[in-house]
Amino acid sequence: MDFVDVRGRRARYRVDGDGPPVLLLHGIGRSLRDWSEQQDLLAAAHRTYSVDLAGFGMSEPLPGKHTLAALAGFAADFLDAVGETRPVHVAGNSLGGAVAMRLSVDAPERVRSLVLVNSAGFGREVTIALRLLALRPLGKLLLRPSVAGAVRTERALFHDRTFATRERVEHALEIARQPHAARVMLETARGLGGFRGVREDWRAELVQAVAARALPTLVVWGDRDLILPALHLDAARRALPHAQTRLFTDTGHMPQIERAAEFHDLVTHFWAEQVSPR
Repeated sequence: MDFVDVRGRRARYRVDGDGPPVLLLHGIGRSLRDWSEQQDLLAAAHRTYSVDLAGFGMSEPLPGKHTLAALAGFAADFLDAVGETRPVHVAGNSLGGAVAMRLSVDAPERVRSLVLVNSAGFGREVTIALRLLALRPLGKLLLRPSVAGAVRTERALFHDRTFATRERVEHALEIARQPHAARVMLETARGLGGFRGVREDWRAELVQAVAARALPTLVVWGDRDLILPALHLDAARRALPHAQTRLFTDTGHMPQIERAAEFHDLVTHFWAEQVSPR
């Protein structure tokens, strides 16, 4: 892991390999660790970057609000900070998928293709754990770090709970204990939705803008996702008719971990076959 200054804020990132550039973006309350398995595989043929989004993981928070647009701006600034000027393949999981879409709209010259993994933006439904964050003061109380809470969260992410390892639980606790973690988590979650679920206003605007660009796009989902249900894949197919899609069976919120080899084969084939070389 390394750190880089992104417009005066310290950001943690990882970079491996050479070849066409790839940027990997994690979900809400998460970190670049969620892409480690893919980074290990992709580095054989790609210049692969993962980064803790501003205010998450071990990256310092932004001076202003942690909105979707601000996080996408941070991603663009991160690419500048590491000297990556080529258009990148962007893959995003959960919130990271929405950030990837926002980046492709706000800075179209930076994005070569999209891989949206159980992505936010395609439906109102979301786990009750995130909806409860909208309730004051309950939301803040729910984010107090605890071993039991970290275990529950990690188990909810995977259909095969053996992936909820002690190492993952310990890492989740480490990032939850950062002094700004709860504030950024609440600010981001409340900016995207409330107790009734993810708001439609930003979803509709963003997905329509992504559809209009018609970038090469792959949307994948796990059929046993407890965070963002797999019915959202049908909504993605309707909203982005140009996109390729794949449903992973017996898989939870993170196919890039639970189906690492299959996921790697799928995305590298997509990049090779659907995106003209540059």
